[in-house]
Amino acid sequence: MDLRAALAAHRLVAIIRGTDPEASVRTVLALAEEGVELIEVSLTGADALSVIEQARKELGPDRPLGAGTVLTADDARAAQQAGANFAVTPALGEGVTAARELGLPVVAGVMTPTEILAARPLGATALKIFPAAESGGPAYLKALRGPFPHELFVPVGGVDEAAARAYLAAGATAVGVGSPLIGDAADGGSLTALRERARAFLTVVRKDTP
Repeated sequence: MDLRAALAAHRLVAIIRGTDPEASVRTVLALAEEGVELIEVSLTGADALSVIEQARKELGPDRPLGAGTVLTADDARAAQQAGANFAVTPALGEGVTAARELGLPVVAGVMTPTEILAARPLGATALKIFPAAESGGPAYLKALRGPFPHELFVPVGGVDEAAARAYLAAGATAVGVGSPLIGDAADGGSLTALRERARAFLTVVRKDTP
């Protein structure tokens, strides 16, 4: 898949980390139905590999479906076998290199300029600024855009609707959103409320939104 193009086009990555595997699968499907194209299932969620596997069966072979918190080569292999077609890491390391060796595009976690430079030879498709809120928020991202104008930045961590709008205005390619979007849906909570939040975030990230 062309993850660079997908990030630029859709500008939102939904991050699911649930305590209820069945509810997590329902959350993936509800988001997909609402038009959220990029969905990541964190490997730290309950029975995450089976969530990815079941979601892949329901979504079909071509829909973007990522595995998050990919730390090791074993994580990368297991995620790909379960059906993930992109990987997301919280930091640079084995998870990035192994996923690339497997042919998976990677959103690699970085925070500092030094880490941004280190990510280049690893072949990262995009760079996850994490934790974004604690690192300085939209102002920090704007500062990074000066020396790194061609990098694809995806801020993650503490991104609500207002922050999403600010990050995109500051030059983010996309934003990664967990609990402000997912809420308790992946723990068995309301899918109706999830759908409402998804529509609100989609309104924020669409390029024709004022």
